[in-house]
Amino acid sequence: MTIIGLGYIEIFLAILCFFLFHALKDAKGFPINWPIFGMLPGTLYHIKHIHERVTKTMRISGGTFLFKGPLFANMDMIATADPANVHYIMSENFMNFPKGPKFREIFDVLGDGIFNADLDLWKVQRKTARTLITHQQFYKFLVKTSREKVEKGLIPVLDHVCHKSIIVDLQDLFQRFTFDTTCILVTGYDPGCVSIDFPDVPFSKAMDDAEEVILARHVIPGVIWRLQKWLGIGEEKKLIKAVETMDNVIGSYISKKRDKLKKMEPDLKEDDEGFDLLTFYLKEGQNLGVNCDDRFLRDTILNLMIAGRDTTSSALTWFIWLVTKNPEVEKKLREEINSIIPQEEAGKWRLFNVNELNKLVYLHGALCDSLRLYPPVPFQHKEPLQEDILPSGHKVHPKMKILFSMYAMARMESIWGEHCLEFKPERWISERGTIKHEPSYKFLAFNAGPRTCLGKEVAFTQMKAVAATIIHNYQVELVEGHPIEPNASIILYMRHGFKVGISRRWPQ
Repeated sequence: MTIIGLGYIEIFLAILCFFLFHALKDAKGFPINWPIFGMLPGTLYHIKHIHERVTKTMRISGGTFLFKGPLFANMDMIATADPANVHYIMSENFMNFPKGPKFREIFDVLGDGIFNADLDLWKVQRKTARTLITHQQFYKFLVKTSREKVEKGLIPVLDHVCHKSIIVDLQDLFQRFTFDTTCILVTGYDPGCVSIDFPDVPFSKAMDDAEEVILARHVIPGVIWRLQKWLGIGEEKKLIKAVETMDNVIGSYISKKRDKLKKMEPDLKEDDEGFDLLTFYLKEGQNLGVNCDDRFLRDTILNLMIAGRDTTSSALTWFIWLVTKNPEVEKKLREEINSIIPQEEAGKWRLFNVNELNKLVYLHGALCDSLRLYPPVPFQHKEPLQEDILPSGHKVHPKMKILFSMYAMARMESIWGEHCLEFKPERWISERGTIKHEPSYKFLAFNAGPRTCLGKEVAFTQMKAVAATIIHNYQVELVEGHPIEPNASIILYMRHGFKVGISRRWPQ
């Protein structure tokens, strides 16, 4: 190589380093808007800490910010943490803000499921899902499944960990627990992931891979990831393999269920054990105007599996961590739990039934504040059908994505006051000692408006069962030096897991 050639390389590297150095910096707190490339370089560099970056920008901007994408990528978007904007989009002018074609393309793995659906398709799916989830027999099945999986799945693993004095990743254990319970509730089959052997779970791993790729699609220009998808390379190759795994597993569940129903013809109305959702769809779907072919069932099952496994396990992970680092909250939780235990059972190991759990107001408040600080789905986006002006004064138009960050909203003093960063269950409890209502456009963990989550009560039932069992019966301690930070995914997990030591509080 000539000296002249070496000089050109050094100049190029110097320019590249200068570019990267400045990409790390903010202009008064805002991402730098580069010619041609917009604000994308800095965003990609800091992608691992995207939630904190968005929070910082939201605070400085006053709650709403125009992100400028590359000129060639059509990636301009409005990012907002303003409750007035959220209310306008999610409720007041709901029909003008569907999820839109971009959302559907980015989340194409979900097919025509309820999370992707808009307008008439969404209305039919929501109506069917509401009928199903509010059915008395399904609730009976939920209570039975949750208790059995705690008693026969979760507790044996926790006791094994205590007896062997080994470190466990509680996040992984919660994912296994919610994967098992969700699979049972949705399909009727127990994959048996909660076990002292901690077996590999290809379906669960495929879900994690798919979610990471979907987040990448939000920040990588569409032309690039579409090319990767077409060529079957890069991150898109990982998604292709993940979809294949999920489709195979779900397909086997559908096939087995069809065969079982043909042979047994169970009567939903007379089954004292309750029923799973797949059984309900196959037996009652036609009466509700739903064509339950294999494609519809695949999309429905996958949507419900993601909703049930990911959100609840994420919520439990962050909740237990917050309790371990806030001894005063832990003390109050235990005092409340003890207050509902009969005197003759005090100071003993025990499980709790649904009626007991529903009396735990402080526990409910603690779960709400954990969901506020660490919402399992940290952001979502919409697209307007027609030009509009948000309450913040920002103009939006078709093809412009509107993103709101629930993670950032929790950290805005303008929304939650000067103690917004603190874990305070008391903020959810009224002077009368009841749960205080907060408007959904302020507390968005279960969505808002017509798309409010149908599985809210399902989630609280499972979370309370697990939380009360662990808090009353066990002592959880974070492994010293173990880092805790959010990952970069569409589901808010801990990047390095939740490594803890566990001991029993009562003799076995």
